[in-house]
Amino acid sequence: MSRKEPAATDGGEAQIVLAQFQSADGDKTGPPLSLAADITAEQLSILINKFLENEETHPYSFYVGEKEVVRSIQTDILEGDGRSAEETLVIEYRPQAFFKVRAVTRCSSSLTGHTEAVLSVSFSPDGTQLASGSGDTTVRIWDLDTETPRFTCSGHRNWVLSIAWSPDGKVLASGSMDNTVRLWDPQTGKPIGGALAGHRKWITALTWEPAHIGTSVSRLASSSKDGTVRVWDVVRGRCLFTLAGHTAAVTCVKWGGDGRIYTGSQDKSIKIWNTDGSLHRTLTGHAHWVNTLAFSTDHVLRTGAYDHTGKEPADRDEAQKMALKRYNESKGKGPERLVSGSDDFTMFLWDPLNSTKPIARLTGHQKVVNHVSYSPDGRLIASASFDNSVKLWDGLTGKFIASLRGHVAAVYQVCWSADSRMLLSASKDSTLKIWDLRTKKMKLELPGHADEVFTV
Repeated sequence: MSRKEPAATDGGEAQIVLAQFQSADGDKTGPPLSLAADITAEQLSILINKFLENEETHPYSFYVGEKEVVRSIQTDILEGDGRSAEETLVIEYRPQAFFKVRAVTRCSSSLTGHTEAVLSVSFSPDGTQLASGSGDTTVRIWDLDTETPRFTCSGHRNWVLSIAWSPDGKVLASGSMDNTVRLWDPQTGKPIGGALAGHRKWITALTWEPAHIGTSVSRLASSSKDGTVRVWDVVRGRCLFTLAGHTAAVTCVKWGGDGRIYTGSQDKSIKIWNTDGSLHRTLTGHAHWVNTLAFSTDHVLRTGAYDHTGKEPADRDEAQKMALKRYNESKGKGPERLVSGSDDFTMFLWDPLNSTKPIARLTGHQKVVNHVSYSPDGRLIASASFDNSVKLWDGLTGKFIASLRGHVAAVYQVCWSADSRMLLSASKDSTLKIWDLRTKKMKLELPGHADEVFTV
């Protein structure tokens, strides 16, 4: 296949480049192609859909190296990235979400009722319910149609620091500074059994066993300032076992898609636990407290069987199969990846089941890394820091991509849109900001809060 040089006149033939399509897993798709250099991302999408023989047209993004083709190969790759038309361009195609999430443009309602700071908020897995935990010791469940409080759940005797929905959305758990975990029925607002007591200090985080692991959603893990993690049987209301190996407070706990439990601690380590309570391995490297953990599959672990279609599983068996299918699609051929953020201003990217050494050390923040989050498609990592910035990183390699600047005080948390196209950040400066991931620029600023925004 011959390649022609660009014509000297406007009426000449367009420049031709040799290109090879490749999947995100590194598999070549189709033969090498001679393409016009001015081919657009939309035209590349038509081509790859034909190569893959997709019955429906799937949306894709295209990358040459780490540079995305937004307008055309000519503009973004040859001119924008300085690549030569003489080399074969490997065009990596990455599937995008079928659906698009519309950006929030205004405040539709202020949900008032809590009398102290709201410290945690969470939508149910199917997106139909919202829960909030507050310093006023209550948990509130909100009606999203009328935007009014549906139930006020009272029982804790101190601040409610964390809340977590079961993957089927039928139980809401809350952890408090009163050292207990409580379970609530979101349909009635009534407590399910008594308080789950046993921790000697306050609860720092909660996580449920993922829906795809078993048909019975009945196990919950809670981490505490007392340095332990307790795994609870929520049906019987008793502690199954205690994970006691950390020498300082456990700041975060995650239940991985492989069935193991992952904990981060102020003792600077991350520990991986088997489901029988035995220690699998310890990951070390951070020079200060580990504040936050995130999995590349976090989105599907949290939402279980529920996706953007709104299909309701008929029973628990179907829910488990749907959740397993979504988990396998999210994980892909590669391993489940873990990212950790620390008070040492850095993050580590791990392949936790295959190595005790990190894939990469992510440096750039000038202050504490308070929160990290994987995009739902597992391709990007966002980090929030007390240095007033949000940073984006490649979810596979850990390579730095961009800094999102605009906040004028510490950024507490970040949250992704379900289609991975937008990012929301919450800050001490009382604002929320929506970032467009294609342009890496702020799309909207959402003022309105009178004080610090702790959680999104």
